Amino acid sequence: MFVAEGDLVVGRALDAGCEPVMAFADVPVVVNRFDPSVEVYGADVDVRRAGMGLGVPLSIVALFRRPEPVDAMALSLRQRTVALEAVDNPVNVGTVVRSAAALGWDGLLLDRTSGDPLARRALRVSMGNTFALRFARAGSLVDVVTAARERGTLVVALTPAAGSMPLEAVLPAHRQAVMLVLGSERAGLSRELLDAASVHASIPMAGGIDSMNAAAAAAVACYALRPIRIAGRTRS
Repeated sequence: MFVAEGDLVVGRALDAGCEPVMAFADVPVVVNRFDPSVEVYGADVDVRRAGMGLGVPLSIVALFRRPEPVDAMALSLRQRTVALEAVDNPVNVGTVVRSAAALGWDGLLLDRTSGDPLARRALRVSMGNTFALRFARAGSLVDVVTAARERGTLVVALTPAAGSMPLEAVLPAHRQAVMLVLGSERAGLSRELLDAASVHASIPMAGGIDSMNAAAAAAVACYALRPIRIAGRTRS
């Protein structure tokens, strides 16, 4: 199961077809969308603060059943996907989700050590946009990335290492699928994932600065490699 907090996130979970189990709330508008079989408890601010563990409790907290897992290899077939390795901070995961969804990307792949997009903090940071971006956890992210590259996807490994090309120089072919691969802030990507990529790219930065926050770097790269929308159509 997962926990959704706030009327916006809970509403988006319901819009996505997620099944609620119970809730503590003082927001009748959202609660009225629940099936009568769902247990809903009225809770004032002090009860919600104690139950949610937050200094500023939101107006509703609801427990949902997790959706069925998505197959990682199938998800990697999408036109624009982000892959994360060892990005375990839920704030970073939620921010990556929010940026990717906003910029037209349509899939998120995670290795076994990355954070959960449905974690409470990740959902709050993403503003519920997790439900607009399909995600999957791969048993072997290297295998998924390698398979994507071999079928023609442009796999862009983001790294500040010497020899990487400037991000703005990465030019996908017309209609070519793109996969952006990012690693943890301290260690970066593993050698295996770097070797699996099509190209290594870096974000040019001021002297003396060697890297950006993982979520900030993802936002920059998602914008640079985003689908281009012209007259209501998407051109890759």
